[in-house]
Amino acid sequence: MNAQSNQTSLKPPARGDDWWRGGVIYQIYPRSFQDSNGDGIGDLAGITQRLPYVASLGVDAIWISPFFTSPMKDFGYDVSDYRDVDPMFGTLADFDALMKTAHGLGLKVMIDLVLSHTSDEHPWFKESRQSRDNAKSDWFVWADPQPDGTPPNNWLSIFGGPAWQWDTRRQQYYLHNFLTSQPDLNFHTRDVQDALLDVARFWLERGVDGFRLDTINFYFHDAQLRSNPPLPEAERNASIAPQVNPYNHQLHLYSKTQPENIAFLERLRALTDEYGARACLGEVGEAQRGVEVMGEYTAGEKRMHMCYAFDFLESQPATAQKVVEVFEELERVAPDAWACWAFSNHDVPRYASRWNLSEAAVYAHAVMLLSLRGSACLYQGEELGLHEADVAFEDLQDPYGIEFWPEFKGRDGCRTPMVWETQSEHAGFGDGKPWLPVSAEQAAMAVDRQEADPEAMLHHYRAAVALRQSSEALRNGEQTGLTAKGNLLTFQRVHGDEVLFCAFNLGNAEEKLDLPIGNWTPLGTGLRGAVAPAGRDLTLPAWGYSILAKGA
Repeated sequence: MNAQSNQTSLKPPARGDDWWRGGVIYQIYPRSFQDSNGDGIGDLAGITQRLPYVASLGVDAIWISPFFTSPMKDFGYDVSDYRDVDPMFGTLADFDALMKTAHGLGLKVMIDLVLSHTSDEHPWFKESRQSRDNAKSDWFVWADPQPDGTPPNNWLSIFGGPAWQWDTRRQQYYLHNFLTSQPDLNFHTRDVQDALLDVARFWLERGVDGFRLDTINFYFHDAQLRSNPPLPEAERNASIAPQVNPYNHQLHLYSKTQPENIAFLERLRALTDEYGARACLGEVGEAQRGVEVMGEYTAGEKRMHMCYAFDFLESQPATAQKVVEVFEELERVAPDAWACWAFSNHDVPRYASRWNLSEAAVYAHAVMLLSLRGSACLYQGEELGLHEADVAFEDLQDPYGIEFWPEFKGRDGCRTPMVWETQSEHAGFGDGKPWLPVSAEQAAMAVDRQEADPEAMLHHYRAAVALRQSSEALRNGEQTGLTAKGNLLTFQRVHGDEVLFCAFNLGNAEEKLDLPIGNWTPLGTGLRGAVAPAGRDLTLPAWGYSILAKGA
């Protein structure tokens, strides 16, 4: 049976400067959210048009992937002007209008800052590559070749091949951890740090509520350019790069995650603190010790507010045992860290497909994500239960997928246009031919169809977000007694007098358990798959779960 709530209202309390702590952030990939002008590419005006829908989900904030001026070799993650909007997305005036609308709806706005590298068309790089003695000659990572002409060390690019590209102007190699058209900035140069902090200030002055910081542990490289050691095959983890990529053959000891990064993060945090009620969310791209780095980067009050690693973005499902292992590691290496958890984003296959989940399993995972200690990110369309779209090779846009096809199909399958209207052309995304094809399977799950169906996934997500927002224990409480017993995951969330017991059956067989001593009342009106106990006995069917509040 469905659990019933003992609460009269799910209206969230007002949030203060720490709105981000335990908050729910909705990621928008602007190219694929809403096209307002018929050119086949989503834009800022389109986002503004759909903000009332986003607000209806009950989330705290939106995170918008890059919309800055860019040649779009990596779809905006190659910036050529940090202080302007690419014309395909609109204008600064469009951004200001978006900000005004979002704030009017009670939504915070976080933007995606890509600080580790620029486009090779950025004026800084154009100047830097002209000579070895110009004013910006040391703004990027330049190095002489080895005596035999080969690159200075063995570092590899995530997108395939060496992380070094020869430049004929300077007769040197430059570092690129991603595409050759994405040269890495040299954070060992103080002027580079200052220039990037000025970029952050520009957007803070424009009113943004925070930043998602791309590849935050890639900012610094080893100044001695030491080669990375090999990584034993048994320790290779494909969470950052696909298994077919030789990037996984190295322990990236020197090419990223350097100790000097901490001081810069503290400079960035000090800047954002000048503006109050702002938040920095860092992406930690580290396969071997992501949780540890996340802890280092969020320790105390002077570094990042929160970070996320790839523990729940990898191919291994979020089993009961996996969840326990992640939190035990977090407690061991970084007990004071503040994590932000996500199951999907613009870089990985959608979790419903990645973990081959049934509809009932998606119901359970949605509630579990929003019950764990930390903040949470939802990726556009996740609330609809969308699976990964199948994109034909001839329609691929992602250079990552094109490079490693067919063993790895890239990121286009999670970036196809948002589906708004089942019967409309292009599922309501826009009038023009979309930059990626609309998935027919996804169109059948469009927003308008789900709005009309009270049993649809969309309403389940709304109810799950509302439950989290109504409970200080779920947002900010301690997490105790985390236990995995087979497929059964149990834990408690505690904040003051509020005590919640959470039980999730993450398997296909029925699970039974005895409740802890106390009077327990089921919570969660509208949650699909929620189960109420019979006395102190709780029987969870396959993918069933229960959120219970302890009475006086």
